Amino acid sequence: MELVVMKRRVAAEASRARHLLRTLIQTAVMWLVFFGLAPWGIAHLEAWLGVPSFVDRWSQITGIIAFTLCSVLGLWSSVSLAWYGEGTQLPTATARRLVVAGPYRFVRNPMAISGLGQGAAIGLWFGSWSILAGVVAGVVVWQVFVRPSEEADLEARFGDEYRRYRAAVGCWLPTGQRWIDDQ
Repeated sequence: MELVVMKRRVAAEASRARHLLRTLIQTAVMWLVFFGLAPWGIAHLEAWLGVPSFVDRWSQITGIIAFTLCSVLGLWSSVSLAWYGEGTQLPTATARRLVVAGPYRFVRNPMAISGLGQGAAIGLWFGSWSILAGVVAGVVVWQVFVRPSEEADLEARFGDEYRRYRAAVGCWLPTGQRWIDDQ
């Protein structure tokens, strides 16, 4: 089932520094909204409604560690898209080149893994079943709607180069071999 979630546009030609700056600004805004304000609001709404929380010291420690690791992966992925792909993580300014460097050598969707992992980490921090349910819904939406649309775009733009990459590199889990390319 393919659904065009958002029309993809290739990023305008610009310097790597400009793509990196746009990427870092976009990342800061997205993290503030999706990993700050929205979960804070959900957790407070749950408390106001009397929804029980499972928060404890261990869920918060686990959340901090997981958020940190997923954030490093997300930043590495974003910088790789800007540096090697000459674009950003947003579909409205997507990479001009196929990126097979950085974490993309090991897995095709490190940005999705990172973002969903960060969401789960925030759910652990707040002890929120609603936030964790949102992450599960995010996995389904990504797998059913976003990924097919994104992969169709990549195949249309990069052809055999993308098909070889897709055959060699796992979508969600590393295959044990890394992609070797000149990036």
